[in-house]
Order: sequence, then C-alpha cells, then structure tokens
Amino acid sequence: MRPTTNLLLTLITISIFPFFTNGTLQPQHQHAHGGGCNPDERAALLSFKEGITSNNTNLLASWKGQDCCRWRGVSCCNQTGHVIKLHLRNPNVTLDAYGYDHACASASALFGEISPSLLSLKHLKHLDLSMNCLLGPNSQIPHLLGSMGNLRYLNLSGIPFTGRVPSHLGNLSKMQYLDLGQAGDYSDMYSMDITWLTKLPFLKFLGMSGVNLSGIADWPHTLNMIPPLRVIDLSYCLLDSANQSLLHLNLTKLEKLDLSWNFFKHSLGSGWFWKVTSLKYLHLEWNLLFGKFPDTLGNMTYLRVLDISYNGNPDMMMTGNIKKLCSLEILDLSGNRINGDIESLFVESLPQCTRKNLQKLDLSYNNFTGTLPNIVSDFSKLSILSLSNNNLVGPIPAQLGNLTCLTSLDLFWNHLNGSIPPELGALTTLTSLDLSMNDLTGSIPAELGNLRYLSELCLSDNNITAPIPPELMNSTSLTHLDLSSNHLNGSVPTEIGSLNNLIYLYLSNNRFTGVITEENFANLTSLKDIDLSFNNLKIVLNSDWRAPFTLEFASFASCQMGPLFPPGLQRLKTNALDISNTTLKGEIPDWFWSTFSNATYLDISNNQISGSLPAHMHSMAFEKLHLGSNRLTGPILLSIGALGAAMAAALQHSPAMVQQGASPGKPSPRSSGGAESILSSAGLLAGWTAALTAPEAALAFVALRWIAAVVAGGGTAGRGTPPRSGCPPGPNPKQGGALG
Repeated sequence: MRPTTNLLLTLITISIFPFFTNGTLQPQHQHAHGGGCNPDERAALLSFKEGITSNNTNLLASWKGQDCCRWRGVSCCNQTGHVIKLHLRNPNVTLDAYGYDHACASASALFGEISPSLLSLKHLKHLDLSMNCLLGPNSQIPHLLGSMGNLRYLNLSGIPFTGRVPSHLGNLSKMQYLDLGQAGDYSDMYSMDITWLTKLPFLKFLGMSGVNLSGIADWPHTLNMIPPLRVIDLSYCLLDSANQSLLHLNLTKLEKLDLSWNFFKHSLGSGWFWKVTSLKYLHLEWNLLFGKFPDTLGNMTYLRVLDISYNGNPDMMMTGNIKKLCSLEILDLSGNRINGDIESLFVESLPQCTRKNLQKLDLSYNNFTGTLPNIVSDFSKLSILSLSNNNLVGPIPAQLGNLTCLTSLDLFWNHLNGSIPPELGALTTLTSLDLSMNDLTGSIPAELGNLRYLSELCLSDNNITAPIPPELMNSTSLTHLDLSSNHLNGSVPTEIGSLNNLIYLYLSNNRFTGVITEENFANLTSLKDIDLSFNNLKIVLNSDWRAPFTLEFASFASCQMGPLFPPGLQRLKTNALDISNTTLKGEIPDWFWSTFSNATYLDISNNQISGSLPAHMHSMAFEKLHLGSNRLTGPILLSIGALGAAMAAALQHSPAMVQQGASPGKPSPRSSGGAESILSSAGLLAGWTAALTAPEAALAFVALRWIAAVVAGGGTAGRGTPPRSGCPPGPNPKQGGALG
C-alpha cells in the first residue's frame, strides 16, 4: 500500500473504529476466568503454525507453553479465555523503487498457507494476516474464511492473491472491517460481481484496492446499499465510469473515498460522489476526468483532502464554491495543465479560512503564470508547497520565510529570477528545498546553513555565482546536494567531507578551481553518486587511500587527473565511471581493468590513452563503453554481452580495428538502450504491450496516456526534458504527498 495512504487509513481507522483497538477486541492478556486458553483453540493455533513454512523474524517464536493467550499476536476474552483476536500483520514490508509493497519480497513476512484449523477459532472476531506471503497451493483467498461467521475484522491486504474473490465472504454478516487491498497496485485478483457485499449490513471499512472490477458497471449502486460505510478504497480497480446516477443517496456516513488510478473518462462534474456531503477525504488522482468542478463542490464543507492530480484536465478551473471549503487541509491539482494566473488563484479561489488551515498545496505540472503573491505568507500551517513546472516569473517572495511549518518547498522548473531570499533560512523545519531550473542569480545565502533538518537541497540549472558558503556545511542532515550547472567558483570546501549522510553530490558544470583530495571524501560513508565534471579541478587520489563508500556513479569528466592514471582509483568501487577528457596519457594499467571489471558503464574517451585492450574484455560486465578519441590499437571482439552496436559507435574515432566476432549492428537482447540503442518506438510499444498481462498493460496505458496528455499537450510549457537533478523526481504519484 502507498505509505501515505497507509498512514491516512490508520488515522481514519483510529478515529472511526475505536472498537477495533479497545473493548472486547483487544483485551488484556490476563483473563478473569482463571485458566489457560481453550485446549482446542491452542491446538488450532499450533496447526496454523505448522502451515507456516518460513518465519525469519521468529514472529511465532513465543507460540509455546500452555497459555496461548500469552502468545504474540493472540488476544483472548477476559471472561471466557476464548481466542478472539489474531493479529499477525508483517510490520516490515519491503518497498520497491516506486514505493509499492511486496509482501513476498519481505524477509520478515510469514510464508506458507492459511490453515483450515482457523475454523476451530469459533469466537474469533479479529483476523489480521496482512502483508505476509500466505498464498497456499493455489494463491487464492481461501473459501474457508467465509465460514468464520463471528469475524468483525478481516485484513488480508498486501497478500498477493490471484483469481476470483470468493463471494462466500458475504456469509460474514457481522463484518465491519474488510480489507482485501493489493498494496496500491494492479493485481491478478478480480471479481465479476460484488453484490455479496450487500450481505454485510454492518460494514464500515471496505478496501479492495488493486482488485480488477472492470466487468462491474453498477458498482456505485451496490455500495449505496451499505449505509454504514465510512471508508471505501477502490483504487487501481480498472473501473471505467463513476458517473452513474443515484436517485437516493444512502452513503450519508461516508468519510473517505479513494477512486484513484482507474479509467474514468467522463466529465468531472458528473461523478456521483459530489453528492456525498459527509466526505472528508476524496482521491480521484490518475484518471482521465475532464471539465470543471460542479457547483455542488461547495456543499462538501467537511472536505479535508481533495486530490485530483494527474488527470491532464486543463479545464479544471476553481469555482467560486471552493471558497466554502474552510476545512480543506490538502489540495492537490498537479499534473493537469491548468492555465491561469497564480495570484488570482490564491486571492480569489483560496479564501482566508482555507489559507489558514491548508497543510499541503500542490499545483505542480500545470501552466500557471504570473508572480507569487506576498499573501503566500497567509498559509501559516502549510507544510508542503509545490509549484514546480509552471510558468511563474518574478522573484521568490521573502515572505515565504514566515511559513515556519514548511517541510518541503518545491519551485523548480519555472522562470523565477532574482536572488535566493536569505529569509528562507528561517524555515528551520525544512527538509527539502528545490529551486532548480530557474533564472536565479546572486550567491547561496549563508543563512541556509541554519536548516539543520534539511535533507535535500537542489539549486541546479540557475545563474548562481560566488563560492559555496562554508556555513552550508552546517546542514549535516543533507542527503542530496545538487548545485550543478551554475556559475559557482572558488574551491570545493573540504568540510563537505564531513557530511556523513550525503548520498548524492552533484557539483558539475561550474567554475570550481583547486585540488580535490581524499580529505574532501573523508567521512562520506553514505555516498552513492558523485559528479564533479566540467570544472577546473585537479583530482589527486593517493595509492594508500581507502574509499569510505561504494558508488553507483562517479564522474570526473573534463577535470584534470593525468597524465598517469591516479593510483587511488584502485580503491574506488563504482558501477559507472566517467573519466573522459581528463588529460590521461599512456597505457591503461592492468589494475584498472580488474578494478572496474564489474562496472556496467565506463567512459575514458577524449584522452591520449595508447596501447591495446585486454584479451579477456569479453568477460567484463560493460553495457556501455566509450573509448573514442584515444590512441588505442589492435583488434577487439564485439561479442561482449550488452555492448553490441554501442561498442562500434564508441570506437568510431579510435584507430582500433573492429573484428566481427558478433554483428555490431545487432544489439544484444539485454542491451540497456540509451542513446546508443536505435529502437523503433512503434515497434517497441507493440512488442512490449503484447507481452504484458492485463494489469501491466493497464498501468502502461495510464503512464503513456498521461505523458501524451501532459507533456506532448503542453504541460511542460513547450520546454524539453529537464536535465538530471540531484533531488528525487518529485512525489511518487502512487504515494501522494507526505500528508496523504
């Protein structure tokens, strides 16, 4: 599940369902009846344990002894001693690069099956097995769960089940909380009929995120027959419409509705949900809704979160009725190509009552114009402000320094000018500041060194001058520092080597001078990427240097390293190395090839390197190798895994002969692509989508449609692809912002 959504649902659960954590469902382990747990129930639990094939964290290690009421995850009734709660949620879920949960990739997960012995727990009211890998032999939700008629709470979220959701779950007539969500992603679980949900008359929480419901057209009518519902999560369900008409609305208690990442392709104002005036949280992000907000938006006065981001809807203009939403805390309209003046939006559409309560405002990836108004200081509770990728001009208001609750300020990729206000140094809670890709001038304010919690500082692609202020090194929490593509001069402070939390350091394309030694790297134990290229720097690394880090990427291109290969490179472990145009001469030492034999990217072009390449080069891991503009001689075989045609291109300016051991015009199937790979876009897409499963194709379509709608349609204001930034690439669209 998306981390922020998970947090949001937790908060809602605490406020809406206190009976799940108090009273009879979570009693004290001590029980008044005076004996141990029921012997039959103890045997049932031990049988369940036998079905667990892997338990790396010893979650069930305490399951021994006679009194099962004292076992971890087990709770019993104070009066009877019967087991009424089994809570075995995996607390440590592995997230992939996109922030998705993968229970079966988690070392702390329980592996095995859900044993039929649980049917002996006839008094069980609460069952939570979420975020584990309890798939059993057929990877489907066990039908036996539909026979546990006393259950009020069932959480199977994050277990990657496949197949059809059993309608037998409709027998759980006492159910109040049901979560089958598939971790915020499309899955291979589906349902062709959800009318069985109407047999759960007490249901308050329904989570079916990721379950394919594409074959169900009347789903709103079914849900409307369950009046107690307070939370509905149908994100990633492949639904194609939410514009059904409900003659009589029964969902008068509904507080949270998540319909994000579906396929709604109709007018925004025609959605049935605008009539649900009890809503506090409404998520419609990543659909294809178009048109304006309806006037009924003004009736949703309890609304705290409104997220309609990434619909590619340029007509999504604010109506006057939004002024009535005084409870609004999170407003996310990013990724819609909305046109308009930013000052008019702030003044006319966001009244004082909204400004004083708003905690997150994300208007990034739109086409807003104009200057930032001084009234931005009215947002006194604002924690996240993102206005990136618009057409904003003028200076950054000094009044932003009054927003003392800010944790993230994102203004990158606009046309802002003037200097960076030193008042930003008063934002002592700030963890992320991204002002990159603007037209800022002047120097880096020394006051930014006051930001002790600052983790990400990105000022790249501006016109900033002067040396790096030494005070900046007081920001010891920095993990991302990107000052590339400016006009910074002077030396690189040796104190930068004390930033032991630093992961990404990008200082390329500046006017730095001086010598870089191991002292600059002394305590950079967390470093993964470093780019010092295109500066007037001399790199001196002694042979006895021990690098305190293992890198993914290192570039010293167009710095001075030669004439000999620096012996300190022997101690540098990296997956990608660029030492092109670094005044290197002579033959490549043997230690160089052994040191970087596992690297996938190597660029030593534009030097005066002579000699021949090693005969065992075919066994190296290179996917991209640049050797051009040197004095290398002799033959080279091109049967080098992923090199293919890229190798021929890389050698075109070197006198080394290409021996046709493999066709240089036929890239390896494992080629990593890039500028060296020539691919037909149409052919690639056709072959790619044909090989995808339905959920994968759906996700691909969502991504491609937004790229077409937003980027090609003008969401980037006609500018090209931005250069790499040291800051992370914005909030994960599946995660939302830090507040949900």
